[in-house]
Amino acid sequence: MLGPVTPKADQGAILRADAARNRARVLQVAREQLAAGDDSLQLNAIARLAGVGVGTVYRHFPNQHALREALSADRFRELVGEAQAAAETDDALAGLHRLLRFALARALEDPGFAAVLESAADAEAHTSQLKAELDRAVARLLDRARLTGAIRRDVEADDVRRLLCGIEHALRAGDRGPARTEVYLDVLLEGLRPSR
Repeated sequence: MLGPVTPKADQGAILRADAARNRARVLQVAREQLAAGDDSLQLNAIARLAGVGVGTVYRHFPNQHALREALSADRFRELVGEAQAAAETDDALAGLHRLLRFALARALEDPGFAAVLESAADAEAHTSQLKAELDRAVARLLDRARLTGAIRRDVEADDVRRLLCGIEHALRAGDRGPARTEVYLDVLLEGLRPSR
C-alpha cells in the first residue's frame, strides 16, 4: 500500500521549470485566497484559480495540511531563528519570555501557521526538520534556564510548544487583546517555574 505523495521539492530533487512555476503559482493563489479572508484552502478551487489541473495541485500538495505547511515555511524558519537567538541570550529566562511572546503573536496572526505548529503529524519532511530544529533550540534554552533554577525540570521543548498552542486557542476563542495575551503568558511562565 502506498503512503502519501511527498512533493519532490521536499525530497531534495530539483523541480522541472514548469513544475516549479506551477507550484509557485498554486502558492501565490493560496496566499491571495488567505489575504481575501478565505482560509478554506479548497485544493480544487485553487487549481482552477491557478490555471492548473487538479492533479498538479495534488502532486505538490496531497492535502490541505501539506499546503498549509508550505505556506507557513518562511514563518516557521523565522520562529526557528528567533528560538536559536533566544537560546544564546545571556539571560535565558528573558530569552524564553521573548520567544514565547514572539511565537504567540505569529500564531495569532496566522491560523494556518498555528495549525502547523500544533500538528502532531507533518505532511512534509521539511516541516518535521523545522520542528526538530525548533525543539533543539528550545531545549537548549530550557536547559540554560534550569541551570539558574528558573524552570522546572519536567518540562520539555515539545511541552512548551503545546502549551503555547493552547494559549493561542484560548485567546482565539475569547478576548485577543494585548492585556489578555499578557495575562495568559504570565500564567504560562508562572507554571514553568519550579514549585516553591
